[in-house]
Amino acid sequence: MTFQAVPMTVDQATAILKWTYPPPYDFYNIETSEKACAELLDGSYQAVIAQTQLVGFFCTGRSAQVPPGRSLHLYPDDHLDIGLGRQPELTGQGTGLAFCSFVLDTVKAQSALPIRLTVASFNERAIHLYEQLGFRRHAAFPTTHATFLIMTQSHT
Repeated sequence: MTFQAVPMTVDQATAILKWTYPPPYDFYNIETSEKACAELLDGSYQAVIAQTQLVGFFCTGRSAQVPPGRSLHLYPDDHLDIGLGRQPELTGQGTGLAFCSFVLDTVKAQSALPIRLTVASFNERAIHLYEQLGFRRHAAFPTTHATFLIMTQSHT
């Protein structure tokens, strides 16, 4: 599967807001609102397409940070934060490595900073994938909704 990163469009943002994940991943469902749509369109998000199909997205910078981690000073400026999401029907099918590798290659082509991401600690399949990609657990913090892990990877 060949991926392409493109600037997020209104149609793509609207489609992403309608994605619903099965439990326990329903934690990642995004509430449909004008504010959520505006964030997807703020320039920090890119859509990932394969042929003409929207297969996922990623974001960089503050949009990829979990706000309670900022108040705990867990996001110093020495890394580039990324966040990503896959179309629900494509998760758990063994294609995550190719998708994440594409996202990492795209981001690394734009920044020399090492990469950092934040993931809910219950999401063991994502954590396993990130560890396969060279990420290491750096810190953890609780919120009212979940405990999050911050994972870092050196720029290679």
